[in-house]
Amino acid sequence: MAYITEIKTFAALGSGVIGSGWIARALAHGLDVIAWDPAPGAEAVLRQRVANAWPALQKAGLAPGASQDRLTFVATIEECVRNADFIQESAPERLGLKLDVHAKISAAAKPDAIIASSTSGLLPSEFYADAIHPERCVVGHPFNPVYLLPLVEVVGGEKTDPAAVQAAISVYSSLGMRPLHVRKEVPGFIADRLLEALWREALHLVNDGVASTGEIDDAIRFGAGLRWSFMGTFLTYTLAGGNAGMRHFMAQFGPALQLPWTYLPAPELTESLIDKVVEGTSEQQGSRSIAELERYRDDCLLAVLGAIKDTKARHGFAFVD
Repeated sequence: MAYITEIKTFAALGSGVIGSGWIARALAHGLDVIAWDPAPGAEAVLRQRVANAWPALQKAGLAPGASQDRLTFVATIEECVRNADFIQESAPERLGLKLDVHAKISAAAKPDAIIASSTSGLLPSEFYADAIHPERCVVGHPFNPVYLLPLVEVVGGEKTDPAAVQAAISVYSSLGMRPLHVRKEVPGFIADRLLEALWREALHLVNDGVASTGEIDDAIRFGAGLRWSFMGTFLTYTLAGGNAGMRHFMAQFGPALQLPWTYLPAPELTESLIDKVVEGTSEQQGSRSIAELERYRDDCLLAVLGAIKDTKARHGFAFVD
């Protein structure tokens, strides 16, 4: 089966934080976007979210013909997907809902259009069970803000055609993304499994009175977070091993993995813990609105991405390395 890889029309089902991010990215790349969301007032909220993201996208560079006016909001799933070249679903994480939505999507979509889901935890073999032509169905799990962060995890199900995975990777690459093919269906895929481990430990530290939410964020953003933005964990630890590299690092620090530093299971989400987290993050947010913080985050991301790109060029690395 040959799947569509040169797309002109992008269908987006669900227009929350993730769905609107996909829509903004697709519009910025000069595509026509058809969106659907059954929530009352969803269209107005979506257009506001896209408008809030647009200044960052303008700074990043818009494709020829890119315009917020190329967004069409429709009333049904069938209208949304019927003429789409690529379909991205970003509905809530409920298996029953996903099964129903994808049965309807696949019945109305063109047979050669890739159908992707933004799910962060459900497995494609489960929620594509009732889909027509499930061989063209994949997971395309992005990261917030979708319109700026390049990573997208691409996962196939038991019935997914390997050619469909490659077609999805091609489409995501054309949208300026860095697709990562996850070789096996595992809950949480790759990135969220790592993030959840950090999140569990952070909650324990708050719960035990070791640190506030702001102090924990400082521990990340002034330490490991700076390294992660350009080198990741494994290469960072390779450098920590000196000239002998990773083998020396593993020999020197490997035994510490057996020490009881981490809890691993999540703490019970008591009202006391929830209050501590909410109070701490409210203090961090201060008087700034969410929209103001989103614009600040976007400008920081653009600055980091630009700095990494320039530095890699000076050192002879390709930007995708």
